[in-house]
Amino acid sequence: MTTLQDFKGRSALVTGAASGIGAACATMLAERGAAKLFLVDVDGPGLDALDFPGVEVHRIVGSVADEALWQALEPRLAGLDHAVVNAGIGAGGPLASLSLAEWRRVMDVNLDGAFLTLATSLRAMAGKSGSVVVVSSTTGLKPLPGIGPYGVSKAAVAHMARIAAAENAKAGIRVNAIAPGGVDTAIWESGPDFLASVERIGREATLKAMAKTTPSGRFASPQEMAESICFLLSDANSNITGHVLVSDGGFTL
Repeated sequence: MTTLQDFKGRSALVTGAASGIGAACATMLAERGAAKLFLVDVDGPGLDALDFPGVEVHRIVGSVADEALWQALEPRLAGLDHAVVNAGIGAGGPLASLSLAEWRRVMDVNLDGAFLTLATSLRAMAGKSGSVVVVSSTTGLKPLPGIGPYGVSKAAVAHMARIAAAENAKAGIRVNAIAPGGVDTAIWESGPDFLASVERIGREATLKAMAKTTPSGRFASPQEMAESICFLLSDANSNITGHVLVSDGGFTL
């Protein structure tokens, strides 16, 4: 089978790139011809494990919520073609029991970090065409108890993507969002209930049990999400901007 080369010679930024959806996107972009990748994550060893022969890879270790990180990186991003605004953290607990510190911890990465990533990327694309995909979540569309700050942050970034799309369409820069349902990624590891279930019945059985509320009966793989994200980034999607693509196996039906 011939591998698509729809990103040949282009540059791309991916945050949360060390694992899960971010790593899958970085891998797919490299396979499809990207010449230069800027990969951002707090997990340095995870970034180091990504090896893309023939691709110029810049690994940036740090939090997307660190404004100084973006101030230092921005000059290097000039002429950027694509960006995947993906970094995020999970959280749990009813709103009434959450501390402001926990609320801010999630918003710091998921919303403020996404804003800094998006704004920096848009400036780096100034004067040329480009495309951005912001990773939201179905929890930003469908209210679920116990994940308040996460769901609110994901609703906010989806709307932020639509505002950015309206502001930048005439400049030839497209901005879309994707709202995944359940995906088998490391973000679940932050939940004590998930870890307890894994210890009791194993990871595969735990994910299968969690997927019972999804009509498809399964969680997606990071590679499936990367396929959709790369489509949104690519020229094949040249007439679509300001869209929130739901990819959830029917979860929001």
